[in-house]
Amino acid sequence: MTSTGRTVRLTVAQAIVRWLMNQYIEIDGVETRICGGGFGIFGHGNVPCLGEALYAVHSDLPLYRGQNEQGMGFAAAAYAKYHLRRRFMFCTASAGPGTANLLTAAALAHANRLPMLMLCGDTFITRLPDPVLQQLEHFGDPTRGLNDAFRAVSRFWDRITHPAQVLQSLPAALATMLDPADCGPAFLGLPQDVQGWAWDYPERFFDRRVHRIRRQAPDTAEVAEVADLLRAARRPVLIAGGGIQYSRAVETLTTFVEAHDIPVIETIAGRANLVDDHPLNIGPVGVTGSDSANAIAAQADLILAVGTRLQDFTTGSWTAFAPDARLVTLNVGRHDAAKHLATTMVGDARLGLEVLGAALGDHRAPSEWVDLAKAERRAWMRTVSETVRPGNRPNSYAQAIGVVNDLCDPSDRIVAAAGGLPAEVTANWRTLKPGTVDVEFGFSCMGYEIAGGWGARIAQAEAEPDRDTIVFCGDGSYLLMNSDIYSSVLTRKKLIVLVLDNGGFAVINKLQNNTGQESFNNLIADCPTVPEPFTVDFAAHAAAMGANVETVENPAGLAEAFRRAQAADKTSVIVMKVDPYEGWTTGGHAWWEIGTPEVSETESVREAHEETEAMRDRQRQGV
Repeated sequence: MTSTGRTVRLTVAQAIVRWLMNQYIEIDGVETRICGGGFGIFGHGNVPCLGEALYAVHSDLPLYRGQNEQGMGFAAAAYAKYHLRRRFMFCTASAGPGTANLLTAAALAHANRLPMLMLCGDTFITRLPDPVLQQLEHFGDPTRGLNDAFRAVSRFWDRITHPAQVLQSLPAALATMLDPADCGPAFLGLPQDVQGWAWDYPERFFDRRVHRIRRQAPDTAEVAEVADLLRAARRPVLIAGGGIQYSRAVETLTTFVEAHDIPVIETIAGRANLVDDHPLNIGPVGVTGSDSANAIAAQADLILAVGTRLQDFTTGSWTAFAPDARLVTLNVGRHDAAKHLATTMVGDARLGLEVLGAALGDHRAPSEWVDLAKAERRAWMRTVSETVRPGNRPNSYAQAIGVVNDLCDPSDRIVAAAGGLPAEVTANWRTLKPGTVDVEFGFSCMGYEIAGGWGARIAQAEAEPDRDTIVFCGDGSYLLMNSDIYSSVLTRKKLIVLVLDNGGFAVINKLQNNTGQESFNNLIADCPTVPEPFTVDFAAHAAAMGANVETVENPAGLAEAFRRAQAADKTSVIVMKVDPYEGWTTGGHAWWEIGTPEVSETESVREAHEETEAMRDRQRQGV
């Protein structure tokens, strides 16, 4: 690099890295670099130029070597979630299949509104060597390539075709990742030749800059309208979503509901907004919710949905609420606020709750309604206590959850994802501290668990190095993506991983049976193409990646192994078999719309279809 006056000559790759190094964010009065580092797997599409630029700053901007690009993206998403979207990691992948492996992770980040920067190799902009290794050729459009697939799963997308574009593209990408309403992944395609091209960049482009997250105040007329509706409501309920945590509005939420005595029900993303024993915490709502929250939701005459995109698992495919209930939304995103003909307050959750609370004055919800909600909650907690009790039935997810819940520190972070565990964690976990539960159900993505745990642990180690990241993982997800056990051991980012083996994709087998079908191709024992089913030795596999391992027979053994894992200084994997049929939480469910065969030769399938369709009359007809 050579400096000439007010410009500095850098390659495109060097300019990107230098700019990232100088972007900071103010959090609680402390200025911190926004980019916490990156995850990278090098190939010919990124190692010569971007690799050279990253090596020069590797002491200050750590680059974690991934084992799989999809896992890198999951880890980056979990890192951003831990930091409440105020910090992010980049992922760099080579041109071709390396970049393609990031597609699923980008979709996860997009669905969950999480910042992640992807710096991915691309084919040569000159096209002189075309076709090159791993290039996809579109005969009628030579400008189109693999990286264009990321347009659908990115909030910001660009291909750098000239060094000067960096001046516009990088700030625009960061602005998107920091925007509360438009937050999501940003993708930059970096052609292999352009990465190494040099240009005289203005030095001031690389000046240290401190960013702050924008807080949008809601419109005063919208506040007044919502306040009038709340005062008129006889049975109001507040749905608390994950946006409350991103707004850092947990304390504001608590103050608001206590001042106005409004029962709170939580979404999956908002599962740890209120601690378990808060008197106004009525439980999780929806398909994988609680009897208490669903009972209150069904009777409420006004639903105030704060910081939630109202996914179908929250709304029971829009059957969880009374048909005439008034829907009111407080959301920083106009798109989310305006769903299903809601009365809207578009704005930041914290500011919105503050001004709405002021507008309500000393108004409180009717005491008989609040007493009913609390009684429903007490009944549900008795159900949970029995559901998680060891010995009440064969080994189950819920029993394992109960063991960990009893032994973990309140600040430990819990990570789970697709399959049966999200429902079981959502229904049965007793929140010990706000913001400590990461159940990835925005994209419901198998394989997130261990990789996401690694990313969360990297973030947690920066702030709470003495606490644990605890991963609940089924055998199906483990087989899909497990290599970041090795990553965690290599980087000394300790995880406690519980592998709960039920012999296959048991929750989908349950769905299959519930729709009148015979078990087929989900449990390993029910695969016609498997002549002799056998069980994977998960402990031996995890041991081969350097983890401490134990196989236990029951919840009592799990408790003992978990204590040893807490005391250990590296990743521990604990394996326990659970029952695929009798281990499920039976309460707390709402209707979920799924496609069922209208015509079938099987009577049980026809009956299941009729039962499913019978619920459709309760479905809210919004847009």
